[in-house]
Amino acid sequence: PKVGETLTVELFNGAHYVTVTGVSKGRGYAGVIKRHGMKGAQTMTRGTHEFFRHGGSIGMKEEPARVIKGKRMAGHMGDETVTTLNLEVIRIFAEQNLLLVKGAVPGANGGYVVVVTSDRREKRLHVASEPKFVNPLKASKRGGK
Repeated sequence: PKVGETLTVELFNGAHYVTVTGVSKGRGYAGVIKRHGMKGAQTMTRGTHEFFRHGGSIGMKEEPARVIKGKRMAGHMGDETVTTLNLEVIRIFAEQNLLLVKGAVPGANGGYVVVVTSDRREKRLHVASEPKFVNPLKASKRGGK
């Protein structure tokens, strides 16, 4: 397309799958239970008082005497660029300039997304549909499959 040209959903005619990139919903500062799906305190006895949804101990003994990088802890959640691959195109509404896809589109309602045609799924389906050579001697040992 040229600079200043209006793009419509007509670009996706003939496309069966698309890849969608957007910014996920921001959840602010989240704890370990919401951010990483940890369970928290399982029992409410033997010393557990007010810390039911906390991360618990994070350190180790004398060796290595530090917190390992990548330790799952509380922090900022969401508001990241997310790409969803191979969403199936259900229908194209050319009059309203709408594209109907099946699957999870990242981002909040009314947010901006980038949609690109995807040929990964079609290549995989094409390779899987080709007939395989079956050795009749080995097939008889597998029970006739």
